Amino acid sequence: MAILADQTSPIASRDVGGAIRHGLAGRCPNCGKGHLFGRYLKAASPCAECGERLDLHRADDLPAYLVILIVGHIVVGAMLAFETFGALPIWVQMLIWPSFTLVLALSLLQPVKGAIIALQWALRMHGFGAPHPLERE
Repeated sequence: MAILADQTSPIASRDVGGAIRHGLAGRCPNCGKGHLFGRYLKAASPCAECGERLDLHRADDLPAYLVILIVGHIVVGAMLAFETFGALPIWVQMLIWPSFTLVLALSLLQPVKGAIIALQWALRMHGFGAPHPLERE
């Protein structure tokens, strides 16, 4: 158990790996049952299952930066492989790569944001510092 500097009572540590797995799946990092998002990128608050407030996060631009990093590596690697081993006409590539990039980025944005929110919850960052009333010690 970790003790916060401004409190005298010990606070139970949270499972970081489990929380990130729940966040990647779009589930509440506390209970793993409720939905993390009410809309595409809008965090639901509170969780319908456990009542945990999920709108306290400060994910800001980090999910977008991580998605750009991931998608960029995948797309550039695939483009180089196709250019080296395949012979697609340029007009076909101009149709494939932007579409592939857009679909990949939009499909990764929500899981990455969920993982960032869950990480912040597990590390008690920002507004997630107070223990949940149902949290076991």
